[in-house]
Amino acid sequence: MLNVSEYFEGKVKSIGFTSASTGRASVGVMVEGEYAFGTGQPEEMTVISGALNVLLPGETEWKIYEAGSVFHVPGHSEFHLQVAEPTSYLCRYL
Repeated sequence: MLNVSEYFEGKVKSIGFTSASTGRASVGVMVEGEYAFGTGQPEEMTVISGALNVLLPGETEWKIYEAGSVFHVPGHSEFHLQVAEPTSYLCRYL
């Protein structure tokens, strides 16, 4: 079953799914903007296209993740994103 979600007045949209190879995950697209997301459990984010400028919990430096890059977000935390161009991602819930 697919679960469609929309955030930040439609600027971020995702489709959630579960599969044997990926587990519980969502794939989505973000348009230009700045966003803050909270996590309930650890997440693995893979940038599919575009780029994300990311400030992870406990960090003071922003880091750019381009297509093919992966970063991890701890559970029960908040991370910040700056998006300069439409960017697609895969989020796995660990």
